[in-house]
Amino acid sequence: MTLQSAPFHHDVSDGPDAQAYWVTADDGVRLRFAHWTQDGSKGTVLLFPGRTEYIEKYGRAAADFAKRGFGMVAIDWRGQGLADRLVAPRYTGYVAKFTDYQRDVAAVCAALKAIDAPKPWYLIGHSMGGCIGLRALMEGLPVAAAAFSGPMWGIHIDPWMRPAAWVLSALSKPLGFGTKLAPGTSATTYVLDQAFDGNALTKDADMYAYMQRQMTTHSDLSLAGPSLHWLYEALKECRHLAAQPSPDVPCMTFLGKDEQIVDVPAIHDRMARWPNGTLDTIDAGEHEVMMEVPESRSHVFDASSTFFEQHN
Repeated sequence: MTLQSAPFHHDVSDGPDAQAYWVTADDGVRLRFAHWTQDGSKGTVLLFPGRTEYIEKYGRAAADFAKRGFGMVAIDWRGQGLADRLVAPRYTGYVAKFTDYQRDVAAVCAALKAIDAPKPWYLIGHSMGGCIGLRALMEGLPVAAAAFSGPMWGIHIDPWMRPAAWVLSALSKPLGFGTKLAPGTSATTYVLDQAFDGNALTKDADMYAYMQRQMTTHSDLSLAGPSLHWLYEALKECRHLAAQPSPDVPCMTFLGKDEQIVDVPAIHDRMARWPNGTLDTIDAGEHEVMMEVPESRSHVFDASSTFFEQHN
């Protein structure tokens, strides 16, 4: 496999030097991934980002893992970051089928072999990346251990709204409005739409400003609310995965005590059914525990790194 260099916005990443590449999934969608090569003596962390995210957002995480001896890779999923956008307007969160993300996983795993990323490989999946990562593990992702951060194993929807969310999202594509934004979401990316006070991502003002600076400097990376069809696909995928047994892979999951975005009971249910799994609740934590206040952030990187080292 011959890889073509891709752009990477070092000016806002605030991490070690990275090399970005284009890679094409088997259905022709062009993706982007980055490889932070510093150290890597203990292996490579495959970081699966959440919805709306992009590889530059994890520059600081790459630095944290590098300090602990791990290289890192992150991916722009189809429809976000600098990967091919799938619908217009380009700020709309969309995927035709949730299982298409597994095509992205396969493409990046092939690329990791091409660049000879140091083994063992480990997974850390955040939010939507946790949903994608769970299916990937069930389908044999070649990692020695996995960690999750606020994984989207269910979406937080008020119980009285859930039936309407299913019906409206299911009808959206057949009736021709599948690319419309889901009710209650915005055409502006979250961190520019929501002030730090009252945000549901982090208690750390500097980390929130870091995300805002990335969006104002490089708006081409931004993604806004999910489409109704994305919502339907996500609800179906979470329901399917919830019915499956946990994979036979050592797992640790970090969950912020003040999580408001993903479905907390679904996380507790999954981890109660994961025989070699551990749930770690972060007291001073919201959704982005890898971008929390320094004490919480250090705990997440220390604990996950120690966990990975124990399963090499």
